[in-house]
Amino acid sequence: MTPAWYAIYQVVLVRTNWVVLVYFLFVNTFYFVLLVSAAWGLRQHLLDTRGETRWRVLGSRVAPRISILAPAHNEVATIGDSVRSLLTLYYPNLEVVLVNDGSTDETLTVLVKEFELVPIHPIYRYQVKTKPVRSLYVSRTHPNLVVVDKENGGKADALNAGLNLATGRLVCAIDADTLIEADALQRMVRPFLASDGVLAAGGTIRVANASVVKGGRVIEPHAPRRPLPGFQVVEYLRAFLFGRLGWNNLGDNLIISGAFGLFPRQTMIDIGGYEPATVAEDFDIVVRLRRHAYEQKTPHRVVFIPDSVAWTEAPESLRILARQRDRWHRGLAEVLWRHRRLLFNPAYGALGIVVYPCFVFVELLAPIVEALGLVAMALGLTVGAVDTSFAVLFFLCAYGYGLILGVFALLLDEMSYRRYEQVSDRLILLGWALLENFGYRQLTVVWRLKGLIKFLRGKTDWGVMERRGFREPAAHRALASGKRLS
Repeated sequence: MTPAWYAIYQVVLVRTNWVVLVYFLFVNTFYFVLLVSAAWGLRQHLLDTRGETRWRVLGSRVAPRISILAPAHNEVATIGDSVRSLLTLYYPNLEVVLVNDGSTDETLTVLVKEFELVPIHPIYRYQVKTKPVRSLYVSRTHPNLVVVDKENGGKADALNAGLNLATGRLVCAIDADTLIEADALQRMVRPFLASDGVLAAGGTIRVANASVVKGGRVIEPHAPRRPLPGFQVVEYLRAFLFGRLGWNNLGDNLIISGAFGLFPRQTMIDIGGYEPATVAEDFDIVVRLRRHAYEQKTPHRVVFIPDSVAWTEAPESLRILARQRDRWHRGLAEVLWRHRRLLFNPAYGALGIVVYPCFVFVELLAPIVEALGLVAMALGLTVGAVDTSFAVLFFLCAYGYGLILGVFALLLDEMSYRRYEQVSDRLILLGWALLENFGYRQLTVVWRLKGLIKFLRGKTDWGVMERRGFREPAAHRALASGKRLS
């Protein structure tokens, strides 16, 4: 390389690093605003619900009927626990619609045996298009349990089949491996009872790995001792208690986790149900609901309820976790592109001016900028284009603030809901929050970049999720491990 080209090379590296540094400063400033909003929102929520008697809902005639939609494909490892958990929720007017989406394992056999299912004639109002339904079952032991057996069409198609068969005014969309806390629906339905302006509500998802489960309930929450699920616990707490709680006061949420969300059923049907052509049906449905509400000039609030909790099993292998994060980011890119008309569009209010742009420039582009910064920094240090002090500043902006956010999320949980009672569990989670920036976060950057590349190549595959089953006392252990593909 000639001296002239070498000098240009150094200038490019220096300017690249400065651009990335400015980007991180912008993102961190936004995160600080989100942090303050989350802290304020949690304080207001605790004040609003202090002394409130949720148990009145149990006997109230105004409690709206809720239909839980639970799609399942090859969920034999967790299906029994999950359904038992749903059937014992503390809610007076509840229907459980489980959709067996063409499982090739013993999922349906387990359901028939454990809940004494009997077939009924498949007559129902066909409002949303789905793959053919093969048969319907009801339970002899639990009259509010309906099981749909249909051809495989993916999670969105299964949820649409559930929409067709549900009878509730509200529908709660979950994953079949989700364990909902007993009073979660009472907490989740609260904003719908308090106001007519709520379009959807979502709750906190927590990681159940290493916790003790019995009868479909997490009875002893524990922090995972293994790094991979441990890092995910910190991620989930940061995403929900900091991220989604913060959005409540900054334009409302744009996404509700597919593992646990509550929606008006008729509004879902009016927009055509879930979109089967996307791998991020939970994200897409919320964006479509909000767009529809703005266009129809109807209420469009999408709120996050921090104390309404569901538990899920997080991946414990790098291979499965990589597929999940690849799919998540691919779905993010796909939905944002599908709804690109929203970008800086004043017709959609805060959704178009604040919320959508932040998802594009902070969530979608973050792995590209971070990867570019890491490569430029490494090359800059190698050729002497940047000094050590700049490198330290760079890494503090890139990872130091992320560490603060992780610790703050743990602090919010400790000061409010305190799910982990043992001091050892809290210390372990603090350790995972400190360690996640050394290797794990860089891996997530690689996985998300792969998701973006697959999006650009038009890949739409879902991927395989292997389930180990929830941890129970020896006499109540879950069935053998199964696979999920939908």
